[in-house]
Amino acid sequence: MQHMLMFYENEAQVAAQRDNAERAGPYWDAWNAYMGALYPTGIVLRGDALLPPSAATSVRLEGGNRLVQDGPVAVTKEQLAGYVVIEVPDLDAALSWAARCPAATYGAVEVRPVLDLSNQG
Repeated sequence: MQHMLMFYENEAQVAAQRDNAERAGPYWDAWNAYMGALYPTGIVLRGDALLPPSAATSVRLEGGNRLVQDGPVAVTKEQLAGYVVIEVPDLDAALSWAARCPAATYGAVEVRPVLDLSNQG
């Protein structure tokens, strides 16, 4: 069963860690350890880190007109920082990997099943 793990981080909190020489090492070490444990299992199908919301562009349709807006869809304290799609036996296995993620400590990890469209004609 495929699940997407979406990593949400508080943008200001993360910037304070990444931009501080003393805190940057432990921040990146935690992520490297997590990914270093996750990828060798062979359960990762795909994944990416994302640039901050300031790099986003949102598109909406209103009355048949395309409206383009700089920035994310919603302004929130937490940002979608990246994701992985994993293939695991069940939700419990996906939740176990989510709980090990550094983002679970200072943000959140959303776990969502991937819709299987392979049987849709």
